[in-house]
Amino acid sequence: MKRTQLPSACTCSGLALLLAAVLTGGCSTAPLTADAPAPAKVPTTPAPVPELRPGVPAGYLGHDLPDSLALLPPPPARGSAGFAQDQAVHRAAQRLRSTLRYALASADADLHFPHVANTFSCALGVPISQQQSPHLYLLLQRTLVDAGLATYGAKNHYKRTRPFVFYKERTCAPADEAELRGDGSYPSGHTAIGWTWALLLTELSPGQADALLARGRAFGENRLICNAHWQSDVLEGRAVAAGALAKLHANADFNRDMALARTEIDILRGSGAEANGCDAEKEALAIPIPGVQ
Repeated sequence: MKRTQLPSACTCSGLALLLAAVLTGGCSTAPLTADAPAPAKVPTTPAPVPELRPGVPAGYLGHDLPDSLALLPPPPARGSAGFAQDQAVHRAAQRLRSTLRYALASADADLHFPHVANTFSCALGVPISQQQSPHLYLLLQRTLVDAGLATYGAKNHYKRTRPFVFYKERTCAPADEAELRGDGSYPSGHTAIGWTWALLLTELSPGQADALLARGRAFGENRLICNAHWQSDVLEGRAVAAGALAKLHANADFNRDMALARTEIDILRGSGAEANGCDAEKEALAIPIPGVQ
């Protein structure tokens, strides 16, 4: 099976290392459950795809990523009005420690599969798993790579200091802090991933658009609560996501998998399958970051 390499612009720290190491799902996936049988025209096991490493599917775009360095303005300079805004939001976000929103932010920090695949299940209204929706699961795996790597042109150029380093504080994921210290803060890779997923899932299930987009926004803003990013990192992460999705729509394999994933969602919804843990998530998402509109 053909394997691809990480783009040369990427470092071996932070999100780049995570992208190369944490995706635990492979190219082969289990069939749909008996409760949600796939029609004959939809294969129950996705076809093999290129891999970053054995069992880890590559993205769709390869080196054809949007150039975040060309796409984005420089991050706010220290002492500027923009940086003062970043600092104000940082202070507000840190007041949410010991809340349910902080617990959700801590969960959202984990980009490992299968955990992260379930992020949008409540907003979508059906469970997302390798067993019940293998094509959707693979779509999320591959687009995580594309959206995440698309941030590294700007990340590696600006090497912006993260707020927890600037203030000598902690994050919601202490085990990740050593890698995050050497990984540029601007723009937010988590935000680029979450917003890419929110946009493509909205295309797949437009009836749930409001909930999906709200969850995508919260996924990125949870990086503020985690003390891993500044607000400007998060805002520009969404711009990278828009660029990545535009590129993806010109990719035939992506469009094929979108069609298959749409069918899986329709099957699950028709079967009455429901996501779990949604009341707790709803309660957490109802807690806003003070001052963030």
